[in-house]
Amino acid sequence: MRRSGQLLGVVVIFGLGYLAGTSEFCLPSSAMAQPGGELPGALDVSPEVSDRIKELRIAMRNAADTLEGEGKYEPVTVGLNSFLLLGGGGNAREDLESGRGVDPETFAALHAGYALPEIGDHLGYDEQGRLTYQNKVVRMYSVSRLRQLYEHRLSFADEGL
Repeated sequence: MRRSGQLLGVVVIFGLGYLAGTSEFCLPSSAMAQPGGELPGALDVSPEVSDRIKELRIAMRNAADTLEGEGKYEPVTVGLNSFLLLGGGGNAREDLESGRGVDPETFAALHAGYALPEIGDHLGYDEQGRLTYQNKVVRMYSVSRLRQLYEHRLSFADEGL
């Protein structure tokens, strides 16, 4: 009798542990980045660097205009997408709507709240706190796709990445 009581106690404790684990009873409901915080040194640049960045943005805008004219560049976020531009273009809208993943810069901009208005209207969060677009979780490209795109970017660079 004593042996069966111990066995019953172990089964009850194990069962309670299992139920607590599967119900995520002790886990936080979501993990989000903390708001605020300073960017140490990131905004403090010399006038020379500031001028170079402005020149770079002009060159990127020209590349974006050319790629858009050729139907090879469609961002879904505010501003220029350097990841797509440096890779020779891309269609972030098609990537987002397919649900197979988006480039890292689009992923970050969507999370930061920089979606174009017509895209932002369809963004939300699921019960686990993940960003969704039309009720599908927004994911980043697969590692194999990222490798492929970085290798493609090398074809435009003289000195590598």
